[in-house]
Amino acid sequence: MNDRIFVDTNVLAYAYDRSEPQKQQQALRVLDRLAMTGAGMISTQVLSEFFVAVTRKITAPLSVDEAYERVKNYLQSWTILDLTGMVVLEAIRGVQDHQFNFWDAQIWAVARLNQVAVVFSEDFNVGSVIEGIRFENPFADDFQIEEWVD
Repeated sequence: MNDRIFVDTNVLAYAYDRSEPQKQQQALRVLDRLAMTGAGMISTQVLSEFFVAVTRKITAPLSVDEAYERVKNYLQSWTILDLTGMVVLEAIRGVQDHQFNFWDAQIWAVARLNQVAVVFSEDFNVGSVIEGIRFENPFADDFQIEEWVD
């Protein structure tokens, strides 16, 4: 069990993507459980990427006003981790040492510098652990949110 789990943009975006009904249902289940337990954490980067994804990249995009309300809701109900100069430097180290792309490196760096040991994302190697940060895909067939939070 973990008391803090960092959530990547794709999990948030799938909650609004009706073209992927199975992933949408799973994203909603995961996000609801993380919100109810208070374990979910996101960063300002994730919120920014979320806004772009749900207004431009999903099949039935949200209006700017709808996306604004969703972002506002996350700001009011989730723990938000900031991007700092140290996060940028750590992300660059992640690019150098672990061959992350820069945006994924920022996800890793925010989790690492804030001592959040688990990241839920479909963009990393499932089950990999990089310098103490474990990556889990909440859309994997065998994923059970109950194994991660109370």
